Amino acid sequence: MNVKKIVLAYSGGLDTSVIIKWLREKYDAEVVAFAADVGQGQELDPVREKAIATGASEVYVEDLKEEFVRDFVFPMLRGNAFYENDYLLGTAIARPLIAKEQIRIAKNCGADGVSHGATGKGNDQVRFELAYMDLNPDIKIIAPWREWDLTSRTALMDYAKEHGIPVPVSKDKPFSMDRNLFHVSYEGGVLEDPWTEPDEDMFMMTVAPESAPDKATTIEIEYEAGNPVAVNGERMSPATLLAKLNECAGSNGIGRIDVVENRFVGMKSRGVYETPGGTILHIAHRAVESITMDREVMCLRDSLIPSYAKMIYNGFWYSPERALLQNTMDETQKTVTGVVRLKLYKGNCRVVGRKASKSLYDQNVVTFEEGDGYRQDDADGFIRLNALRLKMYSKTYGVK
Repeated sequence: MNVKKIVLAYSGGLDTSVIIKWLREKYDAEVVAFAADVGQGQELDPVREKAIATGASEVYVEDLKEEFVRDFVFPMLRGNAFYENDYLLGTAIARPLIAKEQIRIAKNCGADGVSHGATGKGNDQVRFELAYMDLNPDIKIIAPWREWDLTSRTALMDYAKEHGIPVPVSKDKPFSMDRNLFHVSYEGGVLEDPWTEPDEDMFMMTVAPESAPDKATTIEIEYEAGNPVAVNGERMSPATLLAKLNECAGSNGIGRIDVVENRFVGMKSRGVYETPGGTILHIAHRAVESITMDREVMCLRDSLIPSYAKMIYNGFWYSPERALLQNTMDETQKTVTGVVRLKLYKGNCRVVGRKASKSLYDQNVVTFEEGDGYRQDDADGFIRLNALRLKMYSKTYGVK
């Protein structure tokens, strides 16, 4: 491939630290490092200096936290997306934004190629490259893990040592980590054995539930049209709100999962995730929906969640089918406005109250005391009509 200038999605981790030098040697091309700030915190502090030291000609560090939460995390949460019952898609949802900004930078700096550090076994290579091809069909894509002869992370560490490239992992602790404002993921290395319990000192966003406070924390989250807008009555920007909830949930040991999931490429993979704020937002959102969303609308919407989540997991964020489903999800959210009260305690998040100015919950109808909103004798005909087909079946085929 003839390429002159490459924009690399750069994190400063093992893979991308090695990739800068490898791209320069392999393609004799200028390498521009792009680091997306989606909430990694202090991890980004040394990125600019490190990228230049390892051969990058330019470094872009873009603050994308508000856009990430507002335009990617919140739409996903409006759809109640989770993959295979547990995973709240924290890694998957960051990739389309990173790719979008990477393509923008490539256009602005005149680059004719883009590159990433995703392996040839994982989901991220698909997520990045589907987005690249959608956003710029003519861009040249370089995936080093599918080209080079560095066949393992151990080989990468040896290469880094040989070329004097500092990396944040060691052979004693070689798991891979990905962090953003929504979650932290851990995989690889010692975690590849699904029987091995993670070390407690690995976790970054949450305390162990057994070490959390002995007193519950009560919080209230306000929603407008399916989006959280305030915590305990204080309105906040999307990124600020999520950061606040991360702190609150993390200190109470909420948001850890340990799963074996099915990757898009076909293999099973063990992943350990921390999603503290996202976990309580998922629970809180469902609680507000429970009193504001019509039953049949909810049933139909819920039937679409597995397909919607799979589109995000597999990298089809910019696909027409995801856009279609997003419009459907958002249509269901027009009535989802209210407040939910939660108690956080030692890894558990419990809904203890919900209210809405336009609530479908009518206490006068549901009460066991006297009320004028429901006639109990109406249930007689309702039950007999629903039993009709069962009676006909029993008369024809006999009682089981």
